[in-house]
Amino acid sequence: QVQLVESGGGLVQAGDSLRLSCAASGGTFSSGIMAWFRRAPGKEREFVAAETWNGGTYYGDSVQGRFTISRDNPKNTVSLQMNSLKPEDTAVYYCAAANVVTRALRAPDYYAYWGQGTQVTVSS
Repeated sequence: QVQLVESGGGLVQAGDSLRLSCAASGGTFSSGIMAWFRRAPGKEREFVAAETWNGGTYYGDSVQGRFTISRDNPKNTVSLQMNSLKPEDTAVYYCAAANVVTRALRAPDYYAYWGQGTQVTVSS
């Protein structure tokens, strides 16, 4: 049974940095993709970042240049380094994974596996 467990969320001030981590068990996603999404109160789930099995990275427009995704394939983990945080980054952040890579990697429906989420709150 695949499980994704996020950690690293918290309360920070605007301009601060935070690093989220996600550990996967029960599956390696060695030919797939691992990603981060977020959901702010009253909003739809939003694509944040993804990294393919061979190192290809993709970012949402609102985080491009501020956030960095990185995978450690042997450890089966994925991290999200978030810099220059803004109040509008406040959301529950979810780790997601899929076993294959397609062009639809920005769509949440593409991912079969999800973590429980970790809250990130950025105060102004």
